Amino acid sequence: MLWIKIRFEMAWRIDKAVVRGEVDNTIAGVTTARIWLLGRERPLRLTLEGDCWRDVAGTRLCFENPLVEPQHDVVSELDEDQQGVVGDITASRKMRVPTVPEEEWHEFFDAGKELPYAWRNGLYLEWFSDSNGRVLIETADFTLEVSDRSWEMDEDDEQAQRMANQHAMREFMTAVIQRREPCDDKADEADEFEWEERLKESDRLADAYQEVLEKYMDDRDSEQKEAFVMGWDGLLDAMAEESEGGEAEGLNMEAFGGVVEGSSTCDDDEESHPLQARSHEVALRAFDLVRNQGDENSASNRLISSLLQVSSKLAGALNGREEGYEPETGYVLAILKRCLSWSNEAIAACLELQAQEETDPDHRRALEQLRQTVFEVRDGIVALRRELRRN
Repeated sequence: MLWIKIRFEMAWRIDKAVVRGEVDNTIAGVTTARIWLLGRERPLRLTLEGDCWRDVAGTRLCFENPLVEPQHDVVSELDEDQQGVVGDITASRKMRVPTVPEEEWHEFFDAGKELPYAWRNGLYLEWFSDSNGRVLIETADFTLEVSDRSWEMDEDDEQAQRMANQHAMREFMTAVIQRREPCDDKADEADEFEWEERLKESDRLADAYQEVLEKYMDDRDSEQKEAFVMGWDGLLDAMAEESEGGEAEGLNMEAFGGVVEGSSTCDDDEESHPLQARSHEVALRAFDLVRNQGDENSASNRLISSLLQVSSKLAGALNGREEGYEPETGYVLAILKRCLSWSNEAIAACLELQAQEETDPDHRRALEQLRQTVFEVRDGIVALRRELRRN
């Protein structure tokens, strides 16, 4: 596999753009498929090693999407010829499906309530290609048609196939995370650039873990599968020891996850660093000021998420000194550099919101004051970086 050289998304999720498709597993050990996507004249052609799950193994599965939507950025990146190995392929995956219209979801989010949902069987079509990595169709909205079986898969064969799928997921995640080799010289303090590399690994690790959580969250053996796929073999051993009646002391997910950026062990009543306290105040003010956060790409959402990043990362880097916590200077410089980027994103989002506000001059002035305060926080970050570099 050439996955390390690929431009990665955690997974190419293409279910919205699917028009129709067919998966053929009538020959044991080989799964082929053709998938037509909105915006492409020719279908994707899949030639994959391995079999589907038992519910559709030995059959030809046809599906059609009644609610096709464009996904131009995703569709254009996929190679027509998809060679690789199967992931989990089933038409009976249990999925949570909201029971209220999408336009009403914000009412539940604003009230801090969980969306009501029902369990439905859905299509889960996953594969790992040499050209694009992990590709996924996950939906309960398609209409499905399954042919008669040309061969039968027994329970042992299905378990073997599912384990092979987990190995494929583990190999993919290993390439995504790209763990660095441990440093031999533990005595040397890492500089800002070394810490930046560690934080990039932390970002990849966090993204990968989120993807793994989404895949296995409803599985009854979710913890074991998540640990296996993430390569946390020590955690697996501890789980096995605990299940056998031994004492697995100090099980801590962070210990298996590498650098945990921005974490803080300080108590709530501990005095915060003035710069962090100011950034926290700004984030709370933005929460009160923004009326509708909108989707993840909206200016409102970018403003809130950027300010929360600044507040939380500064807490991890600057707070906790009263308990003897003293992070390396390189680590603090790397965190501050990231906070500058988030501050710039928040300032840009504020400008967008000001331009969008046409009916309420008081709200526009409040946004301008918020933007000015973010500027002040950013200036404080710049000054602190300058001071740390001098020392």
